[in-house]
Amino acid sequence: MPRKLADCRGDQVLTFRPASASGLRFTRREVPLVAASLALGLGAASPALADETAEDSDQPPPSQTIIVTGRKDDQPGLDRIATPILDTPQAISIVTREELEDRGLTNLNDALRNVAGISLGAGEGRFQGNNASLRGFSTVNDMFVDNVRDYGSYFRDTFDDQSIEVLKGPASILFGRGSTGGVIHRVSKKPVAEDFVRLDLLAGTDETLRVAADFNHDGALGEGSAVRFNAMYHEAGVQSRDFARVQRWGVAPKLIFGLGTETRLFIGFVHQSERNRPDYGVPWIPGTITAPGAPAAVDRSNFYGFTNDFLDTDVSIATLKLDHDFSENWRARSIIRYSRADRGFRYSETIIPRSTPSGTPLASITVTRNLFEGASTDEFFQNQTDITGEFEWGGTTHTLIFGGDIAFESPTTTLVDNFNVPSTSLTAPQTVFYDSRPNSFVRLVSRPRSTGLGLFAIDTIEFGSGWSAIVGLRWDSFRTDFTGERFTREGARTDLALDRTDRNLSYRAAVVYKPAANGSIYAGFATSFNPSGEGVESVISSSRGFALSNLNLAPETSQTFEIGTKWNLLDDKFLVTASVFRIDKDQVRVPDPDVPGFNTLGGNLVAMGERLGQNTANSFLLAPGFAVVDLNLRYQFTEGLFVRVLVNNLFDALFYEQLHPFHVIPSAGRTALASVQWTF
Repeated sequence: MPRKLADCRGDQVLTFRPASASGLRFTRREVPLVAASLALGLGAASPALADETAEDSDQPPPSQTIIVTGRKDDQPGLDRIATPILDTPQAISIVTREELEDRGLTNLNDALRNVAGISLGAGEGRFQGNNASLRGFSTVNDMFVDNVRDYGSYFRDTFDDQSIEVLKGPASILFGRGSTGGVIHRVSKKPVAEDFVRLDLLAGTDETLRVAADFNHDGALGEGSAVRFNAMYHEAGVQSRDFARVQRWGVAPKLIFGLGTETRLFIGFVHQSERNRPDYGVPWIPGTITAPGAPAAVDRSNFYGFTNDFLDTDVSIATLKLDHDFSENWRARSIIRYSRADRGFRYSETIIPRSTPSGTPLASITVTRNLFEGASTDEFFQNQTDITGEFEWGGTTHTLIFGGDIAFESPTTTLVDNFNVPSTSLTAPQTVFYDSRPNSFVRLVSRPRSTGLGLFAIDTIEFGSGWSAIVGLRWDSFRTDFTGERFTREGARTDLALDRTDRNLSYRAAVVYKPAANGSIYAGFATSFNPSGEGVESVISSSRGFALSNLNLAPETSQTFEIGTKWNLLDDKFLVTASVFRIDKDQVRVPDPDVPGFNTLGGNLVAMGERLGQNTANSFLLAPGFAVVDLNLRYQFTEGLFVRVLVNNLFDALFYEQLHPFHVIPSAGRTALASVQWTF
C-alpha cells in the first residue's frame, strides 16, 4: 500500500509508485508533464497489445499497476486540525509565500496588516516585538511556529516562512492557555524531494537592502533524505522617519530523513539576530472624552530618541520532530523544541505632560523623555506527542486526535530606571548621544519559572449527507514560581517569592453543513483561559513593582459563539468567508491605564476607522482613521526569473497604525521597492 508523504507543504509532492516497487517522486509543476507522458504512453500502445491484454484480464498484472497518491494543498498547517480550511468551523486567514514575495513582506507586522480582525500595537519593555491583537485580544503569548509556541518577544522576519495562518477565535483545545482572540501560526519552509536554488535581491528608497537565499537538495544523505538551507541579510531605514534603523540576519538549516516512508525524522534550526535603533514615534496631545487627544501634529520625521538607543535580539530555535505511520489509518508524531531569545534594549519615549494647558502652541511645548533600559533572556522547552486515528463506528466516520504536551518557560528580566533625562522641544527635538549611566540604577530583577501540562482529545465526526461535527476537550495545569528583587535609587531592596497553580478545562463543539462541494455553513462554541501567572508581565506593574494582586485572581476565561460560512469560487481561486461571533470574558484583569502593553481592536489596515489609544477618566486619546493604497507589479522574464516593483503608501498618506497610551508611531512615507528572484 502506498505511504503518504511527509508533511511538505512548501512544494506539493505526489508519489507515483508501481506496486511492490520503490516510489518515484515528482513536484507539482512536473505533474502535468508526467501525466501527459503517461497518457501518450498508454495511447501509443498497439491495438494488438491492447486487445491481447483485454482478452487475458480486465485488470493489469500487479507488476504493471501504477498507484497515484497525492494531497491537495488546502489543509492548514495546524496538525491538530483534521479538516480542510473550507470545512473548518472557524475563520482562518492565510498569507501565502507567493503573497509575501509579491508584496515584499519581509516581517510579520507587514504580513498581518491586511488580515481582517488584526490591529498592530506599539509597546515597550517586555512588550517589544510583534504585538498584534486579534479580535481585540493580545497575541503576544499566542505566536506559534509549526504547531509549537514561539516563545519570546522579538520582531519576526519572514525569510523562513512558507505561509502565515491566522486562526480566529478561541483555540485552547489545540494549544492550551491563551488564544482568546485566536493564534498566529507560521508554517516554516521544509526540505522537499526536489533540487533548487533560489536567490532574492530587494532594494528600496527607504535604504532597504536585502539578500536572501533558499537552497534545497534531494537525497543529500541517502534515499528519502533532503536538506534545505535558508539565509537572509536585511538592513533598512524608515521612509520619512529620521534615525530609525533596522539591521538583521538569519539562517535556517533543515534536514529530513524518511521521505516517502512510514517513519520520518525532521531536524531544524533557526537563528535570527537583529541590531536596531528603535522608533517610539510621537507623543499624544492630552485629551478628555469631551475633547479627545490626538497624535501631535508635528513634522513626520521628528525623532525624539537618542542616537545611541538600541534594540538587540538574538533568537535561536531548535526543533526535532518524529512522525510514524502505524498503518494507513493510525499515525503518531512527537515534537521537541528548545528556544532561547536574548535581548538588550534602551529606548526613549516622549510625553507631553497632562498638565499642559489646552490650546498651548506646539512650538511652546517642552516634552519629557522616559528612558528605559534592560535585558532579558527567554528560554523555552516543549514536547508535544499526538496520535491520530481514522475509523468508522455506528454509521459515522471519525478522525480522532489525542495526546498531550509539557512545557517549561524560564524568562529572566533586568530593568533599569533612569532619572534626570534631558527634555526637548516638541517641534524641534534635539537628537544627540546621551550617556545615561551616571543617572541610572537597576530597578527590578525578575525570575519566573513556569511549567505547563496539557492533555486533550479532538474528534471530527462525519455523518449523514454533508454533515460533520467537531467535539474536543482539554485539561491544563499551569504553575508559576516567581522570585525577584526590586531596588530603589538609594539601594533599598525588596525580595519576593511566590507561586501560583491554575488548572482548567477547555472544550469545543461545532457543526458543519456542506450544501455544496465548494461551500460550508458552520456554528460553534469554544472556550479559552489565561492563567494568572502567565508571562512576566502579569506580575510587573507599570511602576516596575510587583503586582501581587494579579496572582491571587482566578484565571481569565472566555466563551465564544460563532456562526459563519465559507465558499470557494472561480475554480477554487477565490475563498469568500463571513462570520458573526460573540466573545464573553470573565474574571477580567482590567489593566492599569498606564500599563505599557495596551492594544486596541481594529479592522483591516487597508482602511481603518478611528481607534482608541486610551480611555480612562483622565485621558481619552483618539487616532484618526485612514486609507492606504499599495501597488505591486510582477514580471517574469524567463523561467525562474522574476522582477517585482512595489510602491507602498502610494499617496504618501500620514497615518498612525501602532498605538500606545503614551506614544503613537507614524507610518512610513511613500516607499518604492524593487526585487529580483532567480530560481535554478
